[in-house]
Amino acid sequence: MKTIVVLVSGEGSNLQAIIDACQQGKLNARIAAVLSNRPDAYALQRAMLAKLPAQAFNPRSFPDRKSFDDVLMQHIDTYVPDAVILAGYMRILSPHFVAHYAGRMLNIHPSLLPRYPGLHTHQQVLSNGDSEHGTSVHFVTEQLDGGPVVLQAKVPVFCNDNEDDLIGRIKTQEHDIYPLAIDWLLAGRLTLRDGAAWLDGQPLPPPGYAAD
Repeated sequence: MKTIVVLVSGEGSNLQAIIDACQQGKLNARIAAVLSNRPDAYALQRAMLAKLPAQAFNPRSFPDRKSFDDVLMQHIDTYVPDAVILAGYMRILSPHFVAHYAGRMLNIHPSLLPRYPGLHTHQQVLSNGDSEHGTSVHFVTEQLDGGPVVLQAKVPVFCNDNEDDLIGRIKTQEHDIYPLAIDWLLAGRLTLRDGAAWLDGQPLPPPGYAAD
């Protein structure tokens, strides 16, 4: 069985979706460890409730980003994971960290990339009066939220929506598509090749698989 390490920073709903998918047999994988840059992340509690190894590394204990990433990378590698999965990991990764796991690291971002990389995506959608919003699974590259998109899910935006409405609607979609994309990666169906995402030997279009 393939193994993954999950990096988290917050509440951990996507981590829970991955845990549930593993337990239900929807994702043929074993979570080797859950690691965080925030000791107070509730995601660590979710991991412990699932009896998974969980540990936090405080960035303030390190002189710079590279030193932190070096220690995190060394710890990840003790588990020899087949993939590293970012599930709400809110810390920019250094280039050497990204290069070390190139083609083996996925992230999920709450927007229809390339629209709205970075933070405050829901606020931007509402401020701009967009009629749709969504979420994107993508390979992690050095460009923030700029790696090739694997899979997207769209949701409507209604005139009386607030940020909480959008967050709830998007999380429902995220919890379905993220375990699916992870399963593709672990099964060898999904690869990063020549700067593009490939599924079953075919390059995916910029919006990823089944964008509509």
